Amino acid sequence: MSTHTVSGADRLRADDERPEAPAAGGMKAVGGVAGWLDDRTGAAKPVGYLMKKVFPDHWSFMLGEVAMYSMIICLITGTFLTFWYIPSAGQVVYDGSYLPLRGVTVSEAYRSTVDISFDIRGGLLIRQIHHWAALMFIVALSVHMLRVFFTGAFRKPREINWVIGCILSMLALVEGFAGYSLPDDLLSGTGLRAAEGFMRSVPVVGSYLSYFLFDGAFPGEAIIPRLYSVHVLLLPAILVGLFVAHIGLVFIHKHTQYPGPGKTNDNVVGFPVMPVYAAKAGGFFFIVFGVTVLISALVTINPIWAYGPYDPTAVTAGAQPDWYMGFADGALRLLPGWLEFTAFGFTFSFNVMIGAILLIPVMYGLMAVYPFLERWVTGDEREHHLLDRPRNNPTRTGLGVAALTMYGVLMFASANDLMAIKLGLSINDLTHLFRLGFFVFPVIAFWVTKRICLSLQRRDRDLVLHGRETGRIVRTADGKFFEQHEPLDEYTRWLLVQHDRQEPLQLTAGTDEHGVASPTARKDKVRAALSEFYFKDRIDPVTPAELAAAHHDGHALEAIEEAPHEEAARPALESSHRKPGKRP
Repeated sequence: MSTHTVSGADRLRADDERPEAPAAGGMKAVGGVAGWLDDRTGAAKPVGYLMKKVFPDHWSFMLGEVAMYSMIICLITGTFLTFWYIPSAGQVVYDGSYLPLRGVTVSEAYRSTVDISFDIRGGLLIRQIHHWAALMFIVALSVHMLRVFFTGAFRKPREINWVIGCILSMLALVEGFAGYSLPDDLLSGTGLRAAEGFMRSVPVVGSYLSYFLFDGAFPGEAIIPRLYSVHVLLLPAILVGLFVAHIGLVFIHKHTQYPGPGKTNDNVVGFPVMPVYAAKAGGFFFIVFGVTVLISALVTINPIWAYGPYDPTAVTAGAQPDWYMGFADGALRLLPGWLEFTAFGFTFSFNVMIGAILLIPVMYGLMAVYPFLERWVTGDEREHHLLDRPRNNPTRTGLGVAALTMYGVLMFASANDLMAIKLGLSINDLTHLFRLGFFVFPVIAFWVTKRICLSLQRRDRDLVLHGRETGRIVRTADGKFFEQHEPLDEYTRWLLVQHDRQEPLQLTAGTDEHGVASPTARKDKVRAALSEFYFKDRIDPVTPAELAAAHHDGHALEAIEEAPHEEAARPALESSHRKPGKRP
């Protein structure tokens, strides 16, 4: 290591201001282009704001990124497939390289899909990447929504974003169904035939709806090009638009974060988009892409050449829809036949329509309105940027697990025939079991989940008050024995006491001072009853008074009496545990 000593003329010029070195040619050109664009668009300020936006760092936040990257992979691979796919039901004779099908009359859609698989270089891999990425998209989107629900990330001001996510998830199911119907093989054709029957179950207008969509009697030649337009143009445009709106609202509202030291409702602790988060997100995209390609290269999916072309007179043995439509198929199998009847000269097939037509919009409709229902029941009008620990909201967590249990029953019911064959059981007995389980299992799951959450809260409360058990037994001078406990550090303690104390809404008399009943009395009673159900069983977080009493040496009663009111003292306890964090 060498050093340089200033002397002579250099010493006289030591304090002179030196001009900055000129920018390199490439950077100068980039700066010039950026300046030109800013002069004409004014984009520098908003782009700079976005680049400095802070995002928290937690593995669960990557679930939404997996969904977004999977959608991008679908768009890229789908563009490749459109170059060779022919959306036509016109009949041709197959003469490609797959020998078992040579000489068989097939549709142009089926032939082009088989040609992509066997005659286009890399075509089969791209087809499988497209299909696996679509499944990954729906999986990641579903798990992401579960994370949002169980942590309360849908609360004010993010209700609109939750509704957008519900619409995205529902449209993803429709997009997936349209996509796997395009090859016109025996499996997808069987699915289309089932869909045509579902449409006919709509009272009064069902037959007209089917005739309009298929442009005549099933199967017709119009459904393939129409599905193609929906799959590659209409729904992708809507999905991309909703994703842009979703990401835009994330930037506007700022990202939620898990509770921890330095994290409050007024800041975001994390990394800025540039350069840290952008680099991590870019690398994660290629990881998702690589894993999807690896799965696609090793695991075959949708081998249409094994199914053969669609034939209206045949049905694929053991035909099952893709997994994300399994719950609807299970509902169809569980609905009783007596729901079909004739009245006023019309046949009402509610045993089909409820599971096939109504279930999906009703399910996603209930999901979409839940944030508004919870806000009405709890009376919570505050903004929330810190996430809940699921254990700290036992009723919401129990409701979520009950809904998942109900969904699981329907999923298993969609395979009741296969279970009966493989396990040697009666399919009727299995159907009766699933029907009973649809109503009983969610109630059990709710009760068990809520009790587990309350037990975990009691454990947290005990940890705060008494600390961790060390296993060391101490004997006092007067001969008494007790186990020595290790107190928690302030960061861990803050995490266990930072949540709010929740109480049911108080039921008012429902009348004014003159004894006149309030016009909202009935609604208020319902709201109070729901609030009682929501908050009746609860474990309140430790208050400063209780903490002081637990650690006070022989003066617990005085400590409780002299401590301020628990609600007023909670901010003091929380602020004593918080450390300054980064702000966006």
